[in-house]
Parts: sequence; structure tokens; C-alpha cells
Amino acid sequence: MKPNSLSHKVYLELRKKILSNQLVSGMRLKEDEWAQKMEVSRTAIREALTRLLGEGLVVFGDKGGYFIKSMTVEDVEEIRELREILETGALRLAIERITDEELQELESICDDFTSMVERGYLGGACEADVKFHESIIMYSGNAKLQYIYEHSNIPLFHMKLGQTMSHMDDYELTDQEHRELLAAIKSKDFAQAEKTLHKHLIRGQLTALDLL
Repeated sequence: MKPNSLSHKVYLELRKKILSNQLVSGMRLKEDEWAQKMEVSRTAIREALTRLLGEGLVVFGDKGGYFIKSMTVEDVEEIRELREILETGALRLAIERITDEELQELESICDDFTSMVERGYLGGACEADVKFHESIIMYSGNAKLQYIYEHSNIPLFHMKLGQTMSHMDDYELTDQEHRELLAAIKSKDFAQAEKTLHKHLIRGQLTALDLL
């Protein structure tokens, strides 16, 4: 495998973990640790981190080193607003265009999320959450909307991997809301889908603000 493809592999893995909050705000990403973990050179790690730095997902510390960018109250508010604008539009289009096969894929993602939570694999649950929302964007059938969403680097801010089991109700509510969204898409009920998405994102915003 060529070095540039190795750095791209690292980039994709780190980006996925940042957007799903498996790597939380303020965490330092040590080059040597990630090189060992991903079995690549430090050069590949550094190239990936430089790319993430350019996208605003990590920052360079005052004394050196790369850190996951911390979110402010304003960041959380703007993220929620942006997600609501893009995902509401995607829902409207997806309801018109989604296929039976794509509906089955969404249901499978919901089942994966449920299974991950039940088994305590919260990192996997976070990734399933990201996949659910990205799939709705994709099923809109609008390539430009998908491009904007993907390049906006929108993190899911309503779940934190460090939560204790006493906070598992957040995961259960996320599961319930995903399935409500899926039911609305299946029945082609845009009004209900929009209402459910708004509730889902507002709850996420409030949860994130409580944890900042």
C-alpha cells in the first residue's frame, strides 16, 4: 500500500471517530500512539492530522501537538441549525425517492445500533448513528447536497462515549427517534418526519450543552 493511501486510511478512521464523538473535544492525538495502533508510520499519521487540521476538526496546541477541537455553546447551536436545514431538505427528497432496498438498509442500521447498545459497544453505536444520518442524506438522491453535508464535517454532538450506564436512556431515546424517523419515511409522512428530526436534534443540542 502506498504511503498516501495509508495516510488516507488513517484520515478516514480518525475523521469517523471524531464525527461520532469517540474522540472527544480537547483530546490529544499522539502521533506515536496512533502509528502503533494503526500499524502505520508516524509520517502517515502526521499527514492525516494535517488534513484534519485544514478541515477544522483538530487544532494545533500552544505547546505543540494535535488536539480535537473543542466546541463552544455557539458551535453547538450552529451545528444543530445547519444539520436541521440540510437533513430536513434531505428527508423531503428521500421520502419521494427512497427505494424498498434503501428502506431495508435504514432498518438494518437501526438494528445494528440497537444491538451495539445492548452489548455495550457504544463506539459501534456512535458509528451506526453517523451512518443512519448520512444514509438519509445519500438517499435524497442529490449529489450536491451529499457533497455539502460530507464536507461540512458535522459532528454528532448528542452522545458522549464516556457516559455511564445511568445515561443509557440517551442511547435508548436515540434508537426510538431513529425508528420514528424511519416509520415516517416509510409512510411518506414528511410533516411527521420533520417534527421527529427537530425533536431529535433539539434534544441533542440540550444534551451537548449540559456536557460542555
